[in-house]
Amino acid sequence: MKRPSSLLQTNSILAMLTVMIVMVVMVMVSGSFAAPPAPTDVVAEDLPADGGGAAMVTWTIPTGVDGLEGFQVWRTEAVSETTSRVGNERGAALLGVQNQAYQNEYQRLVGVEGVAPEDASMQARIVARQAVIDQRDSVTPTETGPHGRFWVLVDTVSADTDRLQVGKLSPSDEYRFMVYTVAKTADGGVAKSEASAETGMVLPAASGIDVKRLPLFFILLLLCGSVLFFIHWARSGRPITIRKIAGLSAVDEAVGRATEMGRPILFVPGIQDMDDLQTVAGITVLGRVAKTAAEYDARIEVPTSRSLVMSAARETVHSSYLAAGRTDAYNPDLIYYVTDEQFGYTAYASGLIVREKPAACFYMGCFFAESLILAETGNSVGAIQIAGTAMPSQLPFFVAACDYTLIGEEFFAASAYLSGEPDQLGSLKGQDMGKIIVGAVLIIGCLIATVAVITGSESLMHAVDWFKDSVLSA
Repeated sequence: MKRPSSLLQTNSILAMLTVMIVMVVMVMVSGSFAAPPAPTDVVAEDLPADGGGAAMVTWTIPTGVDGLEGFQVWRTEAVSETTSRVGNERGAALLGVQNQAYQNEYQRLVGVEGVAPEDASMQARIVARQAVIDQRDSVTPTETGPHGRFWVLVDTVSADTDRLQVGKLSPSDEYRFMVYTVAKTADGGVAKSEASAETGMVLPAASGIDVKRLPLFFILLLLCGSVLFFIHWARSGRPITIRKIAGLSAVDEAVGRATEMGRPILFVPGIQDMDDLQTVAGITVLGRVAKTAAEYDARIEVPTSRSLVMSAARETVHSSYLAAGRTDAYNPDLIYYVTDEQFGYTAYASGLIVREKPAACFYMGCFFAESLILAETGNSVGAIQIAGTAMPSQLPFFVAACDYTLIGEEFFAASAYLSGEPDQLGSLKGQDMGKIIVGAVLIIGCLIATVAVITGSESLMHAVDWFKDSVLSA
């Protein structure tokens, strides 16, 4: 029985309407999930007036993007990153080849040839190692990514940002950059655009002047200026007051005591060589002690643990005796080399103290575990002892066992204190003023950072960030 033609026409119309509705829905759905347009005019340039390792990336924000969330900035890999990635990929691929070859050979030996599991495992390992050797040149990591490169995500910025300063780059590597648009879809998801056109090569080289370092430059000028100012002040004859250092003021007392008792003076210039600043400072103090000993006609003995220190000590003592007008009393045999061995030298010096019973012992230089041994031995014979070192771990022993101790910078300031020369006094005073300035800057910075955290002030936080990036950055 034939259907009426009107019924057939109705069914055809319904089918066409169904198809049209499906097409409209598909268009609407595809429109709601359409990827946003990529940024245009992406440009990367080396950041001017910097210390290298930074670039500026700019782009044009696409218009008419609904639900725009922000932008992702990517860069190409550095040479070291590429080498590391390729090595990891090759290692993983060869490990897979080794495991597969081992499994295949082990199953064949055990299941087909009936070899014992222990022997099969040993033979399978040999076959697996050979498979790695045979295929190591054929395993090549696949490099895929936009524009045929591998990319590293730098940062994601907000929707109203059209530039980003990229730091922590290698000044010796060239980089390219690209940018993605990130937008929110109608269903609440996130869609990312196609990759933008890549930028040209950028080499983040260092400039002749790093603007971020200008605050450090001004601080350096301030410190140097304070030193030069006080040197000029001292040269003009104006008085410069330096705090009295008891240990150095007691040199005359110690040498006078040795003279009255008719016993020698022992001077130990540490156990390090002349490349150590503490040894140099100790030799400076030796000059003053030797001059005083020459004036008082006291005998000074200087055992050393380095031959170069012996030579320097002999020259220093000879100069001191010459300045005192007592070159006839100078005896170079009292300044001699013992041994480089730490405890061998300590044993000799301790034995010398016990035998000779010096009236005054000076320990000026770099010391380690021998400090307490020497100081306690000197204390046991009733000697007046003056020590000086910049080793924090040894200072407690000297403080406990000696009569006077030069601590840290007191030891290094001895040359200016003893000589009284205007240049050295002015330099010392200028350095002290520089320390005061630096301390004041750090205290003010800490206070500003504390107030910024408590109050949440953005301006103060920006000031703290600038201070850390420009003054405190490495």
